[in-house]
Amino acid sequence: MLKFFAILAAIFSAGCATLAGDKLSGSGFIDAPGGPVWYEVMGGGDGIPLIALHGGPGGDSCSLQALAPLGDTRAIIRYDQLGTGRSGRPTDTSLWNRDRFVAELDALRDQLGLKEIHLLGHSWGGSLAAYYYLETGGKGVKSLILSSPLISTVKWIEDANLLRAQLPAEVRDVLDANEKAGTTDSRDYQAATQVFYARHVTRGDAVENYECPDAPWNPVIYKQMWGPTEFYATGSLKDFDLTDRLDEIDTPTLFIAGEFDEARPQTVAAFAKRVRGARFEVIPGVGHASYTRAPDLYRRIVRDFIDAAEHAGEQKTGEKENDE
Repeated sequence: MLKFFAILAAIFSAGCATLAGDKLSGSGFIDAPGGPVWYEVMGGGDGIPLIALHGGPGGDSCSLQALAPLGDTRAIIRYDQLGTGRSGRPTDTSLWNRDRFVAELDALRDQLGLKEIHLLGHSWGGSLAAYYYLETGGKGVKSLILSSPLISTVKWIEDANLLRAQLPAEVRDVLDANEKAGTTDSRDYQAATQVFYARHVTRGDAVENYECPDAPWNPVIYKQMWGPTEFYATGSLKDFDLTDRLDEIDTPTLFIAGEFDEARPQTVAAFAKRVRGARFEVIPGVGHASYTRAPDLYRRIVRDFIDAAEHAGEQKTGEKENDE
């Protein structure tokens, strides 16, 4: 499943985004720590660009094409994190750590000239978005959108076990037996996990589906950073917890969760209360994949929030200029 790097020169000549004045367009590769990272600019406009971070770890940005309609007023930028999708696939497992992912996002911003951004992250992407803001002091991040985020691994596992306890007894028995035997790759175990996913991940009308067969996910990263299954963490994120740092966030912030999300709305709401002035929205009738299962509502919530954040920023700038 892993691919070797292509020669960088060939990669960069395969097609790059162009910067016309202050307007980005197209797609291409940036040189990130560890290898080339593919990105695409969707839409354009005069608004502050929005960077969208995909989940995983080890996922890809294919489904983030659902955000493309927001590109009527600003550039929407999605990218495949290193090791996933169309990006390079190095075999050096030391690269799969959250600080390198922060440096990767910094490289994207630097090379595309993105001094000011709105930042949206879904699931693991929400973890990365929050961690990026906190580790960089929020430089140029005009708003933060944390969509079904992993904020605390301990709370994530607690929620997963609470939801797991609501599964049919025969499904729980299969999960328990295979985890005890260490056979989480078995067909029976995978089938049992699909029952959980149908309830809490993919639940809802699949209004918009996106397939990118040339941009596969990377299970190596998932297993190294998270573990073999959603129900428990054995990887580098097993002690991840930003709960006590959420009060350091000082930019307009929106938390989103699906009604039946594995990132339980009750938990996400509690995180939102720790961020001064944060908004919290629940997408009814869907699970974790809210932006593809209820795309119109999801986009409307995000659009309204970003517009309000920019308006508030303009007012603050005007008040500061008047004081001077």
